[in-house]
Amino acid sequence: MDFFEHQEQARRRTGLLVVYFVLAVISIIVAVYLAVVAVFVGTQGDAGDALWQPEVLGPVAGGTLLVIVVGSLYKMADLARGGEVVARSLGGRPVLANTTELRERVLLNVVEEMAIASGTPVPPVFLLDHESAINAFAAGTTPQNAVIGVTRGTIETLKRDELQGVIAHEFSHILNGDMRLNLRLMGLLNGILLIAMIGYVLMRSGSTYTIGFSRSSGERKGGNPLPLLGLLLYIIGYIGVFFGHLIKSAVSRQREYLADASAVQFTRLPDGIVGALKKIGGLVQGSRLTTPQAEEASHMYFGNGLAAPFLELLATHPPLAERIRRIDPSFDGKYPAVELVEYSAADVVDPQRFAAQRERPAAVHAQAAAGAQSFAFQPAAAVAHVGAPRIEHLDYAAALVASLPAELVDNVRDPLGAVATVYALLLDDRRAEIREKQLAYLATQADPRANQETLRIAPAVGLVKPEAKLPLVSMVLPALKRLSPAQLTAFRNDVVFLTRADNTINLFEYAVHRLVLKRLLPRLEEAPQARQKYTSLAQVLPACRALLSTLSYAGTRDDALAARSFAAGAEKLGATPVPLELLPRAECGLVAFDRALDTLAGTAPALKKSVLEACAACIGADAQVSVEEGELLRVISDAFACPMPPLVKLAGD
Repeated sequence: MDFFEHQEQARRRTGLLVVYFVLAVISIIVAVYLAVVAVFVGTQGDAGDALWQPEVLGPVAGGTLLVIVVGSLYKMADLARGGEVVARSLGGRPVLANTTELRERVLLNVVEEMAIASGTPVPPVFLLDHESAINAFAAGTTPQNAVIGVTRGTIETLKRDELQGVIAHEFSHILNGDMRLNLRLMGLLNGILLIAMIGYVLMRSGSTYTIGFSRSSGERKGGNPLPLLGLLLYIIGYIGVFFGHLIKSAVSRQREYLADASAVQFTRLPDGIVGALKKIGGLVQGSRLTTPQAEEASHMYFGNGLAAPFLELLATHPPLAERIRRIDPSFDGKYPAVELVEYSAADVVDPQRFAAQRERPAAVHAQAAAGAQSFAFQPAAAVAHVGAPRIEHLDYAAALVASLPAELVDNVRDPLGAVATVYALLLDDRRAEIREKQLAYLATQADPRANQETLRIAPAVGLVKPEAKLPLVSMVLPALKRLSPAQLTAFRNDVVFLTRADNTINLFEYAVHRLVLKRLLPRLEEAPQARQKYTSLAQVLPACRALLSTLSYAGTRDDALAARSFAAGAEKLGATPVPLELLPRAECGLVAFDRALDTLAGTAPALKKSVLEACAACIGADAQVSVEEGELLRVISDAFACPMPPLVKLAGD
């Protein structure tokens, strides 16, 4: 099963959850109706009357439905802001990108390597300082707003390769579409839980005013039936939550097995994730969290974050020993004693050592370190690796981070340094007059501190290899997300000027616009998230035509070669209602390209796969791919929320 099938499966599971939710709501409405009738009939002494009361069913059904829907929608709207909401609710604090604590630096480096290797934006990292257990989670609706959360116990007791296994497991949840499913589960259960909360409030009601009426005479009766009604609502609400947990647990257990296997495939270090799981068994706290909010997100953790459930059916995670034996069949059931682990500076980034641990040939690592992308391009392989990074990608990412100047790596983790890094990357390095124009603007219009920092690091940025520039842009995103709205507005204006200083926008400048501004601007504009709208190719043919036409012209000035590239891409789309024709070059600017991407981002997973295959075939029609073309393909994949790893040569391709 590839990335797109996983996404489609996650989408189907979401639809199935909605069906279950509707059935649960209907059951709850019936139960609440019966509770209301039973309480008031019992209060008035008319229990022998028929329970069928249509005049009561309507208001009860409407009120119950309103409570559940409002509760679920409110929670979903809150969670739609991204994984940061979950991380903060669990007591997490953001790990500052420029932290000096060695354990936190190792954690950030591992996350950066995983993100670059998998083709996802580098996610912010949150640390649960008060949790001594070993646990972690990934939360978000898309890879673009995902976060990684890690407990203090995780970075204090796990070695680097074990930490790498845990983080790879969490990245699997990002890549397999589990995060969105998990957040929807949280939202749906919140609406049902609200019934129980209302019941709790009513149980504590001390009012003595009269509620009941005699149905036969309208005579007012004494007493307060609210506490009894509250008790019944409390029970009904938690019965609904109980069955919701059954669904949550069934979904979570299977996804944990898949994430474990994906982590091993990604890192090729089975001892890493197995070592982490064994330490959970050997640690007194295990993976259990202490925060009162732990239960709400119990299905999202690396290990079981709660006490062992009374019923195995309610367990959100498979048995620990079973998870270990699926990776290491020789496991004897004994867990080691756990001690604090001390890191050294070499653990922050040392790709040579980890490549040697995996016993990878030196030539493979050397190629990753070189970062060369001018190789015979295999379009099918590029799309096949979407959401399925391999060990070569991880080696490449580790080598790429190690190849960056140390001062630059530290710089990108600070908001001011991140801003200056983007500015420096956009400075024209070929035409002195354009560069002078850009520098003059920064000197007079930009924040003086940002201008000064840009001038300081510009020489180091000038040494960055072309293939490392977009990964470097990805590395600055967590720091840029810490900008205030006013700072973000100024940053946007500066970036727009720098990219348009020569009255044209090249592919790299467009990539920066797409990867940075498109991701940050919704904070200012409150733009709604793109939702799936299109399920058939016929609905998006104009966008496909604009996308493939622009790609065809991007790599050549030869119209005949552009026509061949377009034909190769169109062929991959298969039969279309009307034949696709190459647009005139004048109609294929980046504005049309950007608009086409926005449209195609709202397509179904299977359709995204077809479009990506067409784009890859278009770019690879001449059997070679430049760094710029390769990175543009990855920008397209990112716009579709389909993470594509770096285009490095892999064994067997």
